[in-house]
Amino acid sequence: MKVTQEVWQVGGGSLTDPEDAAIYLICFGEHGALIDAGTGKGHGGLISNIEKCGVASSQIENLFLTHCHYDHTGGAVKVTEEFACKTIAHELDAIYLEEGDRDVTGARWYGEVLEPLKVDHKITSSEEAFLIGNRSIKSFHTPGHSPGSVVYLVESEGKRILFGQDVHGPLDPSLLSNREDFIRSLKFLLSLEIDILCEGHFGIFEGRTNIQAFIRSFL
Repeated sequence: MKVTQEVWQVGGGSLTDPEDAAIYLICFGEHGALIDAGTGKGHGGLISNIEKCGVASSQIENLFLTHCHYDHTGGAVKVTEEFACKTIAHELDAIYLEEGDRDVTGARWYGEVLEPLKVDHKITSSEEAFLIGNRSIKSFHTPGHSPGSVVYLVESEGKRILFGQDVHGPLDPSLLSNREDFIRSLKFLLSLEIDILCEGHFGIFEGRTNIQAFIRSFL
């Protein structure tokens, strides 16, 4: 599913497995990255979809994780083994990924075991910029849904694209959710002037008015 000539949705729902959250592919020139990894149950479909975008496995250099939950990270070990890519996550969620924690990651909700994942780079600041080739992707710490939730912002074809994933929540004590942080993070997202929002479960939203209305609905 093409978002721009450089950004695609390659996983989630009917694209890979019904339990997968959305997986997005970015490719700037010869350099590519994935946003999230799904549960891993649709790994074969993910590989096929990436190939259909004309992106070679050798171009996938980074896996950017938005948070630790199983529907976004259960397939991360398979992805890193398949593409030999570097994994990036916020330090507050990385600990649960590296321990293979079933509760905070929500794996127990799915009746699954989360394979421990080595996180190569742990985000420690409220904002951090990374390079995909000579282009930038910026992370913002947006806690609430999980302690280490982050969103990622890129520019493509003159549009500001935000990989917001679980903008909608939910909030649950077992996930260490925090309502006050969640509301604060949503208000921050409203300030980013996004042209396209790539959400984890509700699809792709275009136009600032539509995006702001979607975000505000959870306030």
